[in-house]
Amino acid sequence: MNQATVYDQTNWKWIFLSWLLATVAMLGSLFFSEVMDFVPCVLCWYQRIFMYPLVVILLLGMYPYDESVIRYALPLAVIGWGFAIYHYLVYSGYIPEALQPCGQGPSCADIDLELFGFITIPMLSILAFSAIILFLSIARYRIER
Repeated sequence: MNQATVYDQTNWKWIFLSWLLATVAMLGSLFFSEVMDFVPCVLCWYQRIFMYPLVVILLLGMYPYDESVIRYALPLAVIGWGFAIYHYLVYSGYIPEALQPCGQGPSCADIDLELFGFITIPMLSILAFSAIILFLSIARYRIER
């Protein structure tokens, strides 16, 4: 096996981990809304807009392996991460009510779920987007070396 093949296999693993995490996040959000009947707020929908395409884009980038998938997936993850941070700040009460985007439907500041007393749905989103950004950044760094 030559050196390029080893790099490709290692980068494929990072992209696979990103895809796996995006898939788990997508299924988790669908579980919360469809099984547990938590109606998604506006900011939850924005985060879904940036998470769901990652599942398809990363899958297409793995078969056949195409390292340029990082160029398309990383901006989506970063923008989704920004919405998740904003949602967490709304959830935590740091954003005043006048700056909250929620109008009709459920409030973005409502606490529907807390795991272990401190892990909220926006925090789960932040963690998922952060890990995807980290994995894709590692793969990108390895390509540029």
